[in-house]
Amino acid sequence: METQVLGNIRKTVKYWYLLALLGIALILVGIWVFMTPLASYITLSMLFAVTFLFTGIMELVYAISNRKSLDNWGWSLAGGIVDFLIGVMLVANPQISLLVLPFYVGFAILFRSIMAIGWSIALKKQHVQSWGSLLGIGIIGLIFSFIMLWNPIFAGMTIVFYTAASFIVIGIFQVYLSLRLRKLKD
Repeated sequence: METQVLGNIRKTVKYWYLLALLGIALILVGIWVFMTPLASYITLSMLFAVTFLFTGIMELVYAISNRKSLDNWGWSLAGGIVDFLIGVMLVANPQISLLVLPFYVGFAILFRSIMAIGWSIALKKQHVQSWGSLLGIGIIGLIFSFIMLWNPIFAGMTIVFYTAASFIVIGIFQVYLSLRLRKLKD
């Protein structure tokens, strides 16, 4: 096992510069997203629409191909049909996708925040020490989700900001990792 891991690391070290190039590309994309927020938001909303379409198709294929081996495969089929139809609607009407994306993200954050609050209460009942910090994060997320749902323009710009920041952070990590691998090579 150890020799297999070392062999994989040696192969990675040999091409350390590819990770650096990838990191630089990700950083540049992140900067582009920061500099062109409207174009980036339009691109993200189209990606959102195509994702619904693609996941709907994949879920339909999964449900139909596993109908004989899965109990309740109809739920996967129904979910695939719904995702596919939403995807078709969003791709056919990009304006709807532009309007729906902030609400989708806002409701997703709302749902996750409510889950965090519920988990923190469950942890409190189990006498876990740090339940309060999770509760605080859940409440902050809840407030943030209400702001996003109340002001979709803020939500859209937040989505763009997080996307740009994510690209830059991942790019920095890739460059840093490549430099560490280069040191291993030398």
